[in-house]
Amino acid sequence: MKKYLLLFIITAFVMSCSKKVEVKGKITGSSPLERIEFVEASGVATLPLVNIGLDKGGNFTGSFEAPKDGMYVINYAGRQNLIYLEGGQKLNISGNAMTFPNEFVVTGDAKKNNDFLQASQKFLGEYGSKINIQQLMSGDEKTFLKGAQKIEADINKNVEELAQKNNPSKGILEWKKNDVKVTILNLLANYEMSQRQMSGNPSFKVSKAFKDYETKLEGDKDVMVKTIPLYRQYLLVKMSPDFQKYAEAKAKGKTDVTTSEIFAQFLKDRKEVSQTAKDYLLAFVVAQDIHPGAPAKNMDKVKKIIDTDITDAGIKADLVKMQLAVNGLKVGEPAPEAALIKADGKSYKLSENKGKPYMLFFYASWNPYISEATVPVLKEVVNFYKSKMNFVFVNVDDTKDQFVKTSSALLKGIPGTNVYGEKGLDSDIAKKYGVYGFKLPCFVIVDKDGKIASRSFVNLGEQEVVTILDKLTGLSAPKVQPNIQMMPGMQVDPSAQPANPQPAPTK
Repeated sequence: MKKYLLLFIITAFVMSCSKKVEVKGKITGSSPLERIEFVEASGVATLPLVNIGLDKGGNFTGSFEAPKDGMYVINYAGRQNLIYLEGGQKLNISGNAMTFPNEFVVTGDAKKNNDFLQASQKFLGEYGSKINIQQLMSGDEKTFLKGAQKIEADINKNVEELAQKNNPSKGILEWKKNDVKVTILNLLANYEMSQRQMSGNPSFKVSKAFKDYETKLEGDKDVMVKTIPLYRQYLLVKMSPDFQKYAEAKAKGKTDVTTSEIFAQFLKDRKEVSQTAKDYLLAFVVAQDIHPGAPAKNMDKVKKIIDTDITDAGIKADLVKMQLAVNGLKVGEPAPEAALIKADGKSYKLSENKGKPYMLFFYASWNPYISEATVPVLKEVVNFYKSKMNFVFVNVDDTKDQFVKTSSALLKGIPGTNVYGEKGLDSDIAKKYGVYGFKLPCFVIVDKDGKIASRSFVNLGEQEVVTILDKLTGLSAPKVQPNIQMMPGMQVDPSAQPANPQPAPTK
């Protein structure tokens, strides 16, 4: 009996500690080409945790590991909204394609929390429309503080009323109360900044009553900096005047110094800032220095800062994922092997190309631009370079059946090897090469020795692609006219910096 009791306790513990969220639902009137993504809203990398396809009826199902209990972003059809999730939940969500995710209905484990969240958001929208912020900001400090305190009291009263009605979890209730504090803190910061500018006095100071109110609102700073990105923004705004002076002095006469380097040094002298806050703030600045086309030496500097100045293991891992997603694998490193299969079910290894350079082309059937714009250009590139290099077309659709249909139709007549990454965007190869839905199509070039020869590209029209291919093959491609469109809405300009494929930052 004791043995079975112990087993039950262990099982219950494992279930309660599960971080997996299972999600299913239906979007009425949706298109099979649309996808639903969930992104951690309080994280530093803002990368999708899962990308879920819909069937012809708008039904979908999937699961993902939730890094923490808290706010997540739902992306769909270019729109986004917040949802509160906890590990171990089964989420049922539905809506209409015309309004989802601006409007949605939640049932199941997450219902109470999200009914509370949606009601509070609705109240804020209605309440905010009644407040004359411009008038409040232009008033004297005493009047402003009185107005800010009233706003805080009104919102908190609504929070308490909604909590009694919806019975949300302790976690979201604490988050909401901190969110109210952060909203008021940002209001205070904006007021202080505007008053300093209007006074024309760089040494302008607010009163003790103002500072005392700020201190009261901040409460548990580390909890707020971990869970609310807007609080990080508040801290950065407060530091901005001092950092600008510091940066001007440190960067004087230097042309290759990065913002991340200067900010990392600046934070070391801020004894009043906790290490947790330093990690999150530095991660935010580091993320701005990670972009396509950044010089390799800058990326090396970023990597060193991540390794030496950030202590939180989770933040480190997120920034490494972001580097991989934005720039791909480091040039010169061995190209990782990954589990791949052909249409006939036989396994395939990338090392079969050793001795000859090759290009990896990642694609999926649900991206309409691939058939409309990418494939015609890909065909020209393959036909020009095929005598000197190989091409591997990696499909990341949700099922092998879809891969077989797509590859035979989309890439018919284009010389190359068609392979499938099982589980699509959750496949072994997608994870190793940092491939996400927002990054399709994606191209990576590997040299004859099996080493990465390029960052990852999303546009074959970039001059850098041609330069690398010419160098590896000894061929010389004809010059492309700058006005030839390679992707819808994009023009090839050899002198232009490539577009940043990062997902939009979440609030």
